[in-house]
Amino acid sequence: MSAKPHLISHALCPYVQRAVIVLTEKQVPFERTDIDLRAKPDWFLDLSPMGRVPVLWVGGTTLFESQVIADYLDEVTPGSLYPGDPLEKARHRAWIAFASETLNAIGAFYSAPDASAFDARRDALAAQFNRVEPEIAGPYFAGSAYHLVDGVWGTVFRYLDVFDTIADFGLLADAPVARLWRDWIRDRPSDRKAASPDYAERLTAFLKSRNSHIATLV
Repeated sequence: MSAKPHLISHALCPYVQRAVIVLTEKQVPFERTDIDLRAKPDWFLDLSPMGRVPVLWVGGTTLFESQVIADYLDEVTPGSLYPGDPLEKARHRAWIAFASETLNAIGAFYSAPDASAFDARRDALAAQFNRVEPEIAGPYFAGSAYHLVDGVWGTVFRYLDVFDTIADFGLLADAPVARLWRDWIRDRPSDRKAASPDYAERLTAFLKSRNSHIATLV
Protein backbone atom coordinates (compact mmCIF):
# COMPACT_ATOMS: atom_id res chain seq x y z
CA MET A 1 0.00 0.00 0.00
CA SER A 2 1.66 3.20 -1.18
CA ALA A 3 -0.38 5.75 0.80
CA LYS A 4 -0.70 5.69 4.58
CA PRO A 5 -4.35 4.94 5.39
CA HIS A 6 -6.27 7.24 7.71
CA LEU A 7 -9.12 5.65 9.64
CA ILE A 8 -11.96 7.80 10.95
CA SER A 9 -13.50 6.03 13.89
CA HIS A 10 -15.32 6.06 17.20
CA ALA A 11 -13.82 4.62 20.35
CA LEU A 12 -16.63 2.10 20.95
CA CYS A 13 -17.51 1.12 17.40
CA PRO A 14 -17.03 -2.63 16.79
CA TYR A 15 -17.11 -2.12 13.03
CA VAL A 16 -14.08 0.18 13.16
CA GLN A 17 -12.23 -2.62 14.95
CA ARG A 18 -12.45 -4.82 11.84
CA ALA A 19 -10.24 -2.42 9.89
CA VAL A 20 -7.81 -2.07 12.80
CA ILE A 21 -7.50 -5.85 13.02
CA VAL A 22 -6.62 -6.17 9.33
CA LEU A 23 -4.13 -3.29 9.50
CA THR A 24 -2.51 -4.78 12.61
CA GLU A 25 -2.37 -8.32 11.24
CA LYS A 26 -0.79 -7.00 8.02
CA GLN A 27 1.57 -4.69 9.98
CA VAL A 28 0.44 -1.62 8.04
CA PRO A 29 1.10 1.77 9.70
CA PHE A 30 -2.02 3.93 9.83
CA GLU A 31 -3.48 7.07 11.35
CA ARG A 32 -6.65 7.03 13.40
CA THR A 33 -8.98 9.88 14.31
CA ASP A 34 -11.84 9.30 16.73
CA ILE A 35 -14.91 11.51 16.44
CA ASP A 36 -17.93 12.14 18.64
CA LEU A 37 -20.92 10.57 16.89
CA ARG A 38 -23.27 12.75 18.93
CA ALA A 39 -21.70 15.85 17.38
CA LYS A 40 -20.42 14.78 13.99
CA PRO A 41 -18.10 17.36 12.44
CA ASP A 42 -19.04 18.76 9.05
CA TRP A 43 -15.85 17.45 7.45
CA PHE A 44 -16.84 13.93 8.51
CA LEU A 45 -20.33 14.26 7.04
CA ASP A 46 -18.72 15.40 3.81
CA LEU A 47 -16.69 12.17 3.75
CA SER A 48 -19.34 9.70 4.92
CA PRO A 49 -22.52 9.52 2.80
CA MET A 50 -24.20 7.41 5.50
CA GLY A 51 -22.87 9.40 8.44
CA ARG A 52 -21.38 6.28 10.01
CA VAL A 53 -17.92 5.11 10.99
CA PRO A 54 -15.60 3.68 9.91
CA VAL A 55 -14.41 5.78 7.04
CA LEU A 56 -11.05 5.10 5.40
CA TRP A 57 -9.23 7.86 3.57
CA VAL A 58 -6.40 6.55 1.45
CA GLY A 59 -4.65 7.93 -1.62
CA GLY A 60 -7.18 10.72 -1.98
CA THR A 61 -10.10 8.29 -2.03
CA THR A 62 -12.74 7.81 0.66
CA LEU A 63 -14.18 4.39 1.46
CA PHE A 64 -17.09 3.73 3.80
CA GLU A 65 -18.82 0.63 5.21
CA SER A 66 -16.77 -1.58 7.51
CA GLN A 67 -16.61 -4.82 5.56
CA VAL A 68 -15.82 -3.01 2.30
CA ILE A 69 -12.91 -1.36 4.09
CA ALA A 70 -11.70 -4.57 5.73
CA ASP A 71 -11.85 -6.51 2.47
CA TYR A 72 -10.06 -3.76 0.54
CA LEU A 73 -7.26 -3.66 3.11
CA ASP A 74 -6.94 -7.44 2.95
CA GLU A 75 -6.80 -7.44 -0.86
CA VAL A 76 -4.12 -4.75 -1.26
CA THR A 77 -1.68 -6.12 1.33
CA PRO A 78 0.43 -9.29 1.17
CA GLY A 79 -1.23 -12.51 2.24
CA SER A 80 -4.92 -12.89 2.99
CA LEU A 81 -7.08 -13.26 6.08
CA TYR A 82 -9.47 -15.41 4.03
CA PRO A 83 -9.02 -19.04 2.96
CA GLY A 84 -7.98 -19.59 -0.64
CA ASP A 85 -10.86 -21.85 -1.66
CA PRO A 86 -13.69 -19.69 -3.10
CA LEU A 87 -16.47 -21.69 -1.46
CA GLU A 88 -14.80 -21.64 1.94
CA LYS A 89 -14.07 -17.93 1.52
CA ALA A 90 -17.76 -17.32 0.83
CA ARG A 91 -18.64 -19.38 3.91
CA HIS A 92 -16.38 -17.19 6.04
CA ARG A 93 -18.06 -14.09 4.64
CA ALA A 94 -21.46 -15.55 5.47
CA TRP A 95 -20.47 -16.04 9.11
CA ILE A 96 -19.02 -12.53 9.20
CA ALA A 97 -22.49 -11.34 8.17
CA PHE A 98 -23.93 -13.47 10.97
CA ALA A 99 -21.54 -11.75 13.38
CA SER A 100 -23.00 -8.41 12.27
CA GLU A 101 -26.48 -9.74 13.07
CA THR A 102 -25.15 -10.82 16.46
CA LEU A 103 -23.94 -7.27 17.07
CA ASN A 104 -27.49 -6.12 16.33
CA ALA A 105 -28.74 -8.64 18.90
CA ILE A 106 -26.26 -7.22 21.41
CA GLY A 107 -27.64 -3.74 20.79
CA ALA A 108 -31.17 -5.02 21.37
CA PHE A 109 -30.00 -6.75 24.55
CA TYR A 110 -28.46 -3.70 26.20
CA SER A 111 -31.34 -1.49 25.00
CA ALA A 112 -34.07 -3.64 26.54
CA PRO A 113 -36.31 -1.28 28.54
CA ASP A 114 -37.38 -3.66 31.30
CA ALA A 115 -36.57 -7.01 32.90
CA SER A 116 -39.02 -8.98 30.77
CA ALA A 117 -37.67 -7.64 27.48
CA PHE A 118 -34.13 -8.03 28.80
CA ASP A 119 -34.64 -11.74 29.49
CA ALA A 120 -36.20 -12.33 26.08
CA ARG A 121 -33.36 -10.54 24.31
CA ARG A 122 -30.79 -12.37 26.42
CA ASP A 123 -32.26 -15.65 25.16
CA ALA A 124 -32.22 -14.38 21.58
CA LEU A 125 -28.58 -13.34 21.91
CA ALA A 126 -27.57 -16.67 23.47
CA ALA A 127 -29.26 -18.39 20.52
CA GLN A 128 -26.89 -16.57 18.16
CA PHE A 129 -23.88 -18.10 19.91
CA ASN A 130 -25.54 -21.51 20.01
CA ARG A 131 -26.08 -21.28 16.25
CA VAL A 132 -22.45 -20.55 15.40
CA GLU A 133 -21.19 -23.16 17.90
CA PRO A 134 -21.24 -26.21 15.54
CA GLU A 135 -19.46 -24.23 12.80
CA ILE A 136 -16.31 -23.67 14.88
CA ALA A 137 -13.55 -26.16 14.11
CA GLY A 138 -11.35 -24.95 16.98
CA PRO A 139 -9.23 -23.45 18.24
CA TYR A 140 -10.06 -20.80 15.63
CA PHE A 141 -13.11 -20.82 13.39
CA ALA A 142 -11.49 -22.97 10.69
CA GLY A 143 -8.84 -24.73 12.76
CA SER A 144 -5.31 -23.62 13.59
CA ALA A 145 -5.15 -20.71 11.12
CA TYR A 146 -6.44 -17.26 12.09
CA HIS A 147 -8.78 -15.53 9.62
CA LEU A 148 -10.77 -12.32 9.42
CA VAL A 149 -13.90 -14.14 10.60
CA ASP A 150 -12.08 -14.74 13.91
CA GLY A 151 -11.23 -11.06 14.24
CA VAL A 152 -14.81 -10.02 13.52
CA TRP A 153 -16.16 -12.37 16.16
CA GLY A 154 -13.57 -10.96 18.55
CA THR A 155 -15.39 -7.62 18.27
CA VAL A 156 -18.54 -9.45 19.35
CA PHE A 157 -16.88 -11.19 22.30
CA ARG A 158 -15.44 -7.88 23.51
CA TYR A 159 -18.95 -6.88 24.60
CA LEU A 160 -19.21 -10.07 26.60
CA ASP A 161 -16.00 -9.20 28.45
CA VAL A 162 -17.77 -6.12 29.81
CA PHE A 163 -21.12 -7.85 30.34
CA ASP A 164 -19.31 -10.43 32.49
CA THR A 165 -18.23 -7.69 34.91
CA ILE A 166 -21.90 -6.82 35.47
CA ALA A 167 -23.38 -10.29 35.95
CA ASP A 168 -23.26 -13.83 34.62
CA PHE A 169 -25.88 -13.69 31.91
CA GLY A 170 -25.04 -17.20 30.66
CA LEU A 171 -24.72 -16.09 27.05
CA LEU A 172 -22.22 -18.87 26.30
CA ALA A 173 -23.57 -21.39 28.78
CA ASP A 174 -24.47 -23.86 26.03
CA ALA A 175 -21.57 -23.03 23.73
CA PRO A 176 -18.36 -24.54 25.18
CA VAL A 177 -16.48 -24.46 21.87
CA ALA A 178 -17.33 -20.78 21.44
CA ARG A 179 -16.00 -20.12 24.95
CA LEU A 180 -12.63 -21.59 23.98
CA TRP A 181 -12.71 -19.75 20.65
CA ARG A 182 -13.31 -16.51 22.51
CA ASP A 183 -10.22 -17.14 24.67
CA TRP A 184 -8.00 -17.84 21.67
CA ILE A 185 -9.14 -14.67 19.90
CA ARG A 186 -8.68 -12.59 23.05
CA ASP A 187 -5.02 -13.64 23.21
CA ARG A 188 -4.36 -12.38 19.67
CA PRO A 189 -2.34 -9.10 19.67
CA SER A 190 -4.50 -7.65 16.91
CA ASP A 191 -7.60 -8.22 19.04
CA ARG A 192 -6.06 -6.36 21.96
CA LYS A 193 -5.00 -3.46 19.77
CA ALA A 194 -8.37 -3.18 18.00
CA ALA A 195 -9.98 -1.26 20.87
CA SER A 196 -8.67 1.62 22.95
CA PRO A 197 -7.06 0.78 26.33
CA ASP A 198 -10.01 2.34 28.17
CA TYR A 199 -12.63 0.53 26.08
CA ALA A 200 -14.11 -1.37 29.05
CA GLU A 201 -14.50 1.79 31.11
CA ARG A 202 -16.04 3.66 28.17
CA LEU A 203 -18.50 0.87 27.41
CA THR A 204 -19.46 0.53 31.08
CA ALA A 205 -20.15 4.27 31.27
CA PHE A 206 -22.19 4.04 28.05
CA LEU A 207 -24.30 1.18 29.42
CA LYS A 208 -24.80 3.00 32.71
CA SER A 209 -26.10 6.05 30.86
CA ARG A 210 -28.74 4.09 28.94
CA ASN A 211 -32.42 4.42 29.73
CA SER A 212 -32.63 0.64 29.82
CA HIS A 213 -32.75 -2.32 32.16
CA ILE A 214 -29.01 -3.01 32.01
CA ALA A 215 -28.30 0.46 33.42
CA THR A 216 -29.97 -0.65 36.65
CA LEU A 217 -27.55 -3.56 36.89
CA VAL A 218 -24.29 -1.71 36.27
